Amino acid sequence: MSIKFIEGVKPCREGRFAVVVSRFNSFIAERLLEGALDTLRREGEVPDDNITVVRVPGAIEIPVTLEHLAKSGKYDALIALGCVIRGSTYHFEVVANECAKGITQVTLNYAIPVANGVLTTDTLEQAVQRAGSKAGNKGAEAASSALEMVNVIKAID
Repeated sequence: MSIKFIEGVKPCREGRFAVVVSRFNSFIAERLLEGALDTLRREGEVPDDNITVVRVPGAIEIPVTLEHLAKSGKYDALIALGCVIRGSTYHFEVVANECAKGITQVTLNYAIPVANGVLTTDTLEQAVQRAGSKAGNKGAEAASSALEMVNVIKAID
């Protein structure tokens, strides 16, 4: 008897993906979106017709949008992108925590992979580093995770 290993691969030509991106801190979010789209096209070989981008006002609106997309049954995976930068008030914690909690809730309630590419940083410099500078592009990483998870779930099913 041998152990069976299931691992996702990146090409996902038939996969259908929706990307929800926040307009708040758009100078960062747009760089995350560019990274995600590049990864879906290049690594995933996903045709543009299989990608939907939904823009929302801010990170707090991401989970409800993900829920509607998941409920539609049109997508194999969802990708959440945005940027919340700590300010001088408690608002940062509320937005960051509720956004993350909502993303996880959609994943579990609808059994659909939701890749969390919402940055939560202390400074603008940290956000810039995670949107394509020193720390890579977290949008690209989220898309890569979504590609792999679609294939993992298909292999399990």
